[in-house]
Amino acid sequence: MIAPISGFSKLKKEEKIAWLSQTYLKESESAEGILRQYWNEDDNLQQLHDEFTENTISNFYLPFGIAPNFLINDKLIAIPMAIEESSVIAAASKAAKYWHNRGGFKVEVRNTIKIGQVHFLFKGDEEKLKQFFNTCKPQLRDAVSSITKNMEKRGGGVLDIELKDKTSEMADYYQLHCSFETKDSMGANFINSCLEKFADTFKTQAENYKDFNEEEKHPEIIMSILSNYVPECIVRAEVSCKVEELSDDKKIDSHTFAEKFLTAIKIAEIEPYRAVTHNKGIMNGIDAVVLATGNDFRAVEAGVHAYAAKDGKYSSLTHAAVENGVFTFWMEIPLALGTVGGLTNLHPLVKVALEILQKPNAKELMEIVAVAGLAQNFAAVKSLVTTGIQQGHMKMHLMNILNQYNASSQEKETLIHYFKKHTVTHSNVEEQLTLLRN
Repeated sequence: MIAPISGFSKLKKEEKIAWLSQTYLKESESAEGILRQYWNEDDNLQQLHDEFTENTISNFYLPFGIAPNFLINDKLIAIPMAIEESSVIAAASKAAKYWHNRGGFKVEVRNTIKIGQVHFLFKGDEEKLKQFFNTCKPQLRDAVSSITKNMEKRGGGVLDIELKDKTSEMADYYQLHCSFETKDSMGANFINSCLEKFADTFKTQAENYKDFNEEEKHPEIIMSILSNYVPECIVRAEVSCKVEELSDDKKIDSHTFAEKFLTAIKIAEIEPYRAVTHNKGIMNGIDAVVLATGNDFRAVEAGVHAYAAKDGKYSSLTHAAVENGVFTFWMEIPLALGTVGGLTNLHPLVKVALEILQKPNAKELMEIVAVAGLAQNFAAVKSLVTTGIQQGHMKMHLMNILNQYNASSQEKETLIHYFKKHTVTHSNVEEQLTLLRN
């Protein structure tokens, strides 16, 4: 029986690893060495990484790659992507090249409003609460003036504060529903600081409101927190061309391709089982850029998937149509991103990623990320309705299988050449590698 450990966070990194080795890694001869192998040789750089989070014992690396040739609003961009999944960067690059010759990607940010809420319980007269809120609202804004002054200089700040009655869904439940503009910052800390100040001020003002009875003077603040659901922080990306220009494959003509593509998108719109995998493909592109630029991919994931279910049923985020002989493929998604604050100012590779993107502001980064998702989805659906997804994916996965079997450089070269004309499966690779070694 393993006993709990006290004071683990206070141990030095070497001591943490020693405890792990003695407690959970007794049978491993290599684990301790692998943990040290991934430390940075630069002590200052390693300390920086150690301080990004708690109880750090090593670094977990992801490949940092580039998808070139993205023509976005007539500007050529190379997009950095941090991802481990085979074929994602290759697919994005292929889609970028495909659409570069057909006019490129058109994209616009529709809005950048972000939301935060103060959730509270109020047992009393609703009309009196509304009157109190109207009286209190200017004081709520005044209370955060010291927090918002710098943001306001950049054109941001608190946009509005609303009182929302949610008592039909839960007894005594109300919200202060607050909207914010945070400009080039993702704004989580700014929003949460404002919300907590709103809550304190709201509670204090209620205690002194003359028209409340004793119970009404004490609304119960449950929590104050931003929302990662940002349905008003929307970016739209699209591509279009004449149907005749679509096909680059001799095995399928343009009109047949367009029909199959539209049908595949329609299936993702109406069938949740397909929609989830369909949208996961979109997020392959989005998450990789979000991660490479130091943004919160978990928040983006949560908000995007919630948006996919906004009409009461989970559905495709992308859509396609043919009108007057023109094929159009588009997507509207919510993205709350930042290019200042957080890791954007700290992580050296994030700084490089933003330099590669020519130091975009938050709106420009939203556009780039949305395009990466649309491109990824186009590449995936194109493969599905033509060659099938596995042909390209397994060829990219070949190197992972070879590395799994510790293939030498010569073995890799031989088998890469062999599988240019043969189907890649795990068993086929294993078989050919065995034959080669014998």
